[in-house]
Amino acid sequence: MTPRPWTAIARLARRDPARALRQSVPRPLRIFIQRHRHRLRQSESAFIVLALLAGLAAGALTNIQGFIAHAFQRLFYGVSLNRLSALGEIHHPWRLLALPLGGLLLVALARVLQRRRRAPIDVVEANALHAGRIPFIDNLIICTQTIISNGAGASVGLEAAYAQMGGGVASVLGQALKLRRADMRTLVGAGAGAAVGAAFGAPLAGAFYAFEIVIGTYTPAAVAPVIAAALGAAFVTRALGVEPYLIATSVDPSVSTIDYALYMLLGLVSAVVGIVVMRLVTSCEAQVQKLKRIARWRPLIGGLLLMPIAFVSPQSLSAGHGAMHLNLALLPPVSFLLVVLALKIAASVISLSFGFRGGLFFASLFLGSLVGLIFAGTLDMLALGHTLAPNDAALVGMAAMAVAIVGGPMTLAMLVLETTHDFALMGAVLAASLVASAFTREFFGYSFSTWRLHVRGSIIRSPRDISWMVGLTAGRIMRKDWVSAPAALSVNEFRARVPLGSASKAILADDDQRYAGIVTTEAAYNPDLDPETPLAELARLTGKHLSPASDMRAMLRLFDDAGADELAVVDGIGRVVGVVSERHARRRYFEEMEASQRSLFGET
Repeated sequence: MTPRPWTAIARLARRDPARALRQSVPRPLRIFIQRHRHRLRQSESAFIVLALLAGLAAGALTNIQGFIAHAFQRLFYGVSLNRLSALGEIHHPWRLLALPLGGLLLVALARVLQRRRRAPIDVVEANALHAGRIPFIDNLIICTQTIISNGAGASVGLEAAYAQMGGGVASVLGQALKLRRADMRTLVGAGAGAAVGAAFGAPLAGAFYAFEIVIGTYTPAAVAPVIAAALGAAFVTRALGVEPYLIATSVDPSVSTIDYALYMLLGLVSAVVGIVVMRLVTSCEAQVQKLKRIARWRPLIGGLLLMPIAFVSPQSLSAGHGAMHLNLALLPPVSFLLVVLALKIAASVISLSFGFRGGLFFASLFLGSLVGLIFAGTLDMLALGHTLAPNDAALVGMAAMAVAIVGGPMTLAMLVLETTHDFALMGAVLAASLVASAFTREFFGYSFSTWRLHVRGSIIRSPRDISWMVGLTAGRIMRKDWVSAPAALSVNEFRARVPLGSASKAILADDDQRYAGIVTTEAAYNPDLDPETPLAELARLTGKHLSPASDMRAMLRLFDDAGADELAVVDGIGRVVGVVSERHARRRYFEEMEASQRSLFGET
């Protein structure tokens, strides 16, 4: 068989990019994979090597995407060595036209993609609902939108693109090898975490990002592959000589008991600010979506709204890495920091609400550093007899804010540790992060990514795998051997048709064969009943039924609410297509849960 010509692969890429990518692999390598696929799936060492390859690819793609975004910023704003947000002022205001220009590019891209009937699948959603399977075209869409948004200067981070492409390439590898569900999810999480670790030059932070934010659990079977991927990605960054996104350095090697208490209070303040930011984004986005006339031009309008904010404070541009270093070096007054904080929040809310693509992870680090500096400066002004080092407060606030918005206390603790090499400060960071995490879960309940999915109607509350629960529908587990009877029958006619002991209940249907409730034979054979009583008067659960698409969560909830031991499954036109018993539904639920738990530990 001759290799497929590149023109044929290009045509295939328009229909199925993932298959086109597999077809572009050299034929000898494809044959090797096909012949040894089973061995690769069963070997733990082979899976670790596969995760390492995914990590190397994720590291390379992370640096390529960062280079492209920075090239856009250099083209639009003329920045060279400095980060965009580190600009002291905008010397040429006309350069801010890059913001609406970036919005216009997103509008054009949306026009090209307008025939798509669904939103692209991100890595968290893929691991929670789709067993790690991500169409490769979705990766390209999300990464392109994020790079355009960040490159134009919108107040969003690149972590969405990094994690998406890292996890997306891992997903393609897993689909090519037809990995099991648990292995696929682990590989996708490893690729996404490796990409984030490569950006910061912090492999441990990347590994915990994979566990806490993408996979959702720590499992013994996943430790080695995830670490291997993170180390591979960090190696690529260092081999390329790329300077990672360093955060800051600690200045005080000791942390007292009073410091711990103050840092925990800072964690609480950061959580409140983080919840406010997430609520503002959601509320503003909901209001903007009501304006149907401007729906197509939202990114363009958002870019125009960002221009005056960026002119007043260039620190509101992009994710904010350069601005963070600038503030830590200059330590500006609290009044200045409060203005920057307000403008940065406004810029982030506008960027995300008006259709710019990106994440809040990188931006939350900058916002948290501002909150930490403001907190330390306020303590200093109050002269309470105890102060905090501004740099350390910025690091703690940065971690606590990121935990409140993104989640993952260990991810941020490892990030600070790998950045500062200060174990004492890591303890303070972990304490503040846990306070922020607990407060956010109690009073909000979501991370930013899962909150936005929730607003769109998804049932995801965490990255844990619930796809088995969603896929276990009433249509799959229903039985079709029920007893039916017309609702217009009299009790006497029903007794003649359904002898006592032949069935415990019957499904009633009206004259149009639509569901009309359930009647038990015990109720129909009540000796006190008038034999001419219509069955419809004995019907129960007339408004309670399942649809074939009802998932396990909806089924169990309806069983509890209705107090029923059996429910009818009704199609879109109201006709009964099956019956599900509570006993069978719960048995299948526990079987699937047990299988899911076994897969966490690598058991087949």
